[in-house]
Amino acid sequence: MPAAVATVSRSRWKRPSRARVERIRAKLAEFYGVPLLAPHGRPLDELVLTVLSQSTNDRNRDIAYLRLRDALPTWAAVRDAPLIQVEEAIRPGGISKVKSKRIQAILRQLTDSAPAAAADPLDLSWMAAAPIEESRAALCALPGVARKTAACVLLFSYGIQDVPVDTHVGRVATRLGLLRPGAGAEEQHDEVCAITPPGAALEFHVNLLRHGRRICHSQRPDCGQCVLRRSCPARQL
Repeated sequence: MPAAVATVSRSRWKRPSRARVERIRAKLAEFYGVPLLAPHGRPLDELVLTVLSQSTNDRNRDIAYLRLRDALPTWAAVRDAPLIQVEEAIRPGGISKVKSKRIQAILRQLTDSAPAAAADPLDLSWMAAAPIEESRAALCALPGVARKTAACVLLFSYGIQDVPVDTHVGRVATRLGLLRPGAGAEEQHDEVCAITPPGAALEFHVNLLRHGRRICHSQRPDCGQCVLRRSCPARQL
């Protein structure tokens, strides 16, 4: 597939049918299985972990996260620590100067914006029962937090039907014709959420991600091994 994707206007774009989305979902599930990951109920942990995941691999992200929790066991301690201590703890995750400032800025804004009577200003458990739009807006108002990060927090913490669209998910979905070519991040998230069958947010996200990492690579997609090649308009023959 060419590196550049021609933009299609919204007026000319037609959302894929529910039946086509279900066929793609079923093929991916047959090939990769159905992921089983119960919501863990720790939104702030997920938020910081997602910040640490930027521009690094999963292994380095996890090392940085564990080092941070070992050095500063509570999020209040991370918020109040000298910046250099946070930076040093997360150094294995890369761009630690930027990430340490962002993590502390998030924690401080949460503290400053919490109700005066809040027992714990860093408690985000209210999101479990709140309307998704309210939780998403609160997360996206935080420094450096956009739709993908907010979706990770809501999906993995509480199982809320929000689908994170990273570069892999966006690329695969666009090549399959599930997204409008040239769509921006906000539109991609809105559309993937709209077409994802109820209760399938985790499965669809994880399997699109797996497919992007293992088969549908950015530069040289392995179309010969793709279980979706017969229905992919971008396949390379």
